[in-house]
Amino acid sequence: MESWLDLSVPVVTGMPVYPGDPQVEVERALRVATDGVNVLALHLGSQSGTHVDAPYHVDSAWPALDALPLERFAGPAVVADVQGLPARTPITPELLAPALSLLRLRPGAILLVATGWSAYWGTDAYLAHPWLTPEAMEAVVGAGVRTVGVDALSVDATGDPDLPAHRVLCGVGGVIAENLRGLDQVAAAQAAGRPVDVFLFPLHLPGADGAPVRAAARVGAGART
Repeated sequence: MESWLDLSVPVVTGMPVYPGDPQVEVERALRVATDGVNVLALHLGSQSGTHVDAPYHVDSAWPALDALPLERFAGPAVVADVQGLPARTPITPELLAPALSLLRLRPGAILLVATGWSAYWGTDAYLAHPWLTPEAMEAVVGAGVRTVGVDALSVDATGDPDLPAHRVLCGVGGVIAENLRGLDQVAAAQAAGRPVDVFLFPLHLPGADGAPVRAAARVGAGART
């Protein structure tokens, strides 16, 4: 039986953000009792919550969000299951090797890196996530991948101003999804031979560096042929 997984964190006032990013505020602007309708007022950054980064996020000369083809934001998923790594562990090409072999067989696939770090969402430990080395991202690009998602604050070490893994993927017109959750369930589905498609469609913000997404995965009933 087909099933769906919500891979997004909820957007609420005071939610975690990348250090230095705008804080998130959600409040009632209008109410049925006084205004006839319920409407929320939102204040948040483009990188708030579960979101995607466009190449423009790290280089003003690279494509903005609305310049990217829609196929960057949906496709069959391949999970690199690296759960259980210690804090701040570099994720190397060797750790991604099983996923890379699958990616080469699935053109247009989206790589989801399951670190398990979404379990620390809302705590200080969330900042100490594992991160992809630039060599790992180069291997991902070499496998033909142009979209990578992670259940952590960043694909790079939080606080690294150079963002080397970002630059490798964004430099070829790729996109990055961050602050995903539920990738343990996606990894389990993959291990059971169930096909998974992932959807990461962002808000349509012209000229943007990125935008929040409602990330979801559709899990099929049997092995992909």
